[in-house]
Amino acid sequence: MTLDPARRVSTLRLHPIDDVLIAKEALPAGTLVETELGAVALAQDIGAGHKVAFRARAPGELIHRYGQVIGVASAPIAPGDHVHTHNVERAERQQEYQLGLGARPVALPAPDDVRTFKGYLRPDGRVGTRNYIAVISTVNCSASVSRLVKDRFRDVSRDHPGIDGVIALTHRGGCGHVADGDAHLLLERVLAGYATHPNVAGCVLVGLGCEVVQPARLLERQRLTRGEGGRPPPVIVIQDAGGVRRAVEAASAEVERLLPQAAAARRTRQPISHLVLGTNCGGSDGYSGITANPALGWAVDELVRQGGSAVLGETPEIYGAEQLLVRRAVSPAVAQKLLDRIDWWRKYLHSYDADVDHNPSPGNMAGGITTVLEKALGGVAKGGTTPLVDVVRYAEPVAAKGLMFMDTPGFDPVSVTGIVAGGANLLAFTTGRGSVFGCKPVPSLKLASNSAMYRRMEEDMDLDCGVVLEGVSVEEMGRRILEALVAVASGERTKSELAGVGEEEFDPWLPGPTL
Repeated sequence: MTLDPARRVSTLRLHPIDDVLIAKEALPAGTLVETELGAVALAQDIGAGHKVAFRARAPGELIHRYGQVIGVASAPIAPGDHVHTHNVERAERQQEYQLGLGARPVALPAPDDVRTFKGYLRPDGRVGTRNYIAVISTVNCSASVSRLVKDRFRDVSRDHPGIDGVIALTHRGGCGHVADGDAHLLLERVLAGYATHPNVAGCVLVGLGCEVVQPARLLERQRLTRGEGGRPPPVIVIQDAGGVRRAVEAASAEVERLLPQAAAARRTRQPISHLVLGTNCGGSDGYSGITANPALGWAVDELVRQGGSAVLGETPEIYGAEQLLVRRAVSPAVAQKLLDRIDWWRKYLHSYDADVDHNPSPGNMAGGITTVLEKALGGVAKGGTTPLVDVVRYAEPVAAKGLMFMDTPGFDPVSVTGIVAGGANLLAFTTGRGSVFGCKPVPSLKLASNSAMYRRMEEDMDLDCGVVLEGVSVEEMGRRILEALVAVASGERTKSELAGVGEEEFDPWLPGPTL
C-alpha cells in the first residue's frame, strides 16, 4: 500500500508528548497517515474527531492528549489502532498542584483602544444587553399563573419595540426544601439574581402563599430592590389574591405598570468592560478542545484585557484539568477555593453512589471524547490564558473583573442558570454535537466546533469554528467570536433568539432532599 499524499494532513497531533492523533475527518481502515515515526496504517475505521494511536501503549501505560494525561490503556494498543472507550480507562491521579505560580499580569488597553457596545445603563451602574420584563415564580405552585400572565403580553414588542418581551421564569422548586437549608438559600439567590439582572427592566414576583420560599422573606433577606427609588418589586400571592384568575389579573396589572418604564430605556455607547460573559459547553466532541473552545478562550483573554469579566463553570467537568486553572490563580487562596469545590463534588457524588466517571455523556463519546479527563482539558480552554481572579458559589454575584470560576453542575440549563443569576449579561455556548440551547433574558451565541454540524444545523448555530481545522488560526477565529459578541451585546439577534428558544432553560440547581 502506498501513502496517499492527500492524507498527510488528515490527522492532528496537538502536543509533542501526545500518544494519539486526532482525525480531521472520517478515515477508513487501511488509510496511511504520516507521523514523525513514519507512515501508520489505520487498523479500524476512525470517526471524525476520534483518536488514533501514534505509538504502542501497553495496559496500564498513560495516554496523553493536549500534553496532559487523559487515561491509561486498558488493553494493548498498537500504532494505527482506534483509541477510545474499548481500550482506555480513567487514570487514577496523584496530582501535584502549583498554586498560583502561572498567573501573569494583564496589560490593559490604551485609551484609544477601548472597545464599546450599545447597552442599557441601569440605575445600579450595570449595563444590560437586553430589555425584558420578567414574571418570576417563587414556587412551582405559582408557575401556571406566571405563564398565564406572560401569555397576555405575547405581542408586547409590537406595541413597545424597545422591550424584548415579557418572560415567565418558572421552576420545579420553592417548597419541599429544608427551611434555610442549602436548596432554599440557593434558590433565593437565583431568584434575586434574575429579579435584579441588568437585562431585566422590571419584574413581578408570583407566589402561592404557603411555600417554604416566602416572597416577603426573599425580599428582606436578599435586599431585593430595583430602580432609582430602591423600591422592592411587586409581589402577587395567589392565596391572598383570591385564586388563579384574580392573581393573573393582579399580576398582569403590575406588568402593565412596568411597561412605560421599560419602554423608555434606550441603548447608549458603553465600554465592553461592562460585559460579563458566561461560558458553557454542551454536546462537546473531539474537536471542541481544538477549535471552538480555544477560540472562545482567545476572545475571553481580549475581553479581560479590555476590563471585562468572564465566567467558567461546570465543576464536575473540569476534573482532570483543574491543575491548569489553579496554576493561573492570582493567589494560593483562590486556587484552594477551587480545589475545595472539587473535593466537595467528590463527596457529594459519592453520597449518591456516583462518580466523575459517569461523565462523558453518550453524545460526547460518539463525538470522540473518551474520558472525563479528556473532556475537562478541552473544556477549560474556554477560559483562555488569563489569571483566575476568584471562585464563587452557585448563583453568587460576579463582582470582580477578570476570569471567574462559578461552582455549577455540568448540566447546561442548571449551570447557565447559576451563571446568569450571578450577573452574566452575555453567553457564549460551544457545541460539537449540536446543542440548541438558548437562555432568556440573556442572548446565547452558539459556537459550532465542526463545519459538518454547522452546515447541518445552520439555523441554530451562530458561528462555524470548524474552519480552524481548515487553516484559520485560533486567534482569527477568536477575533470573529469577539466581534460577534459585541454585535449581539448591542442588539443583534442570536439564532436561538430568532427561534424563540430560551425560556424553558431556566432551571435552578436544587441539591439535597425533597421533603
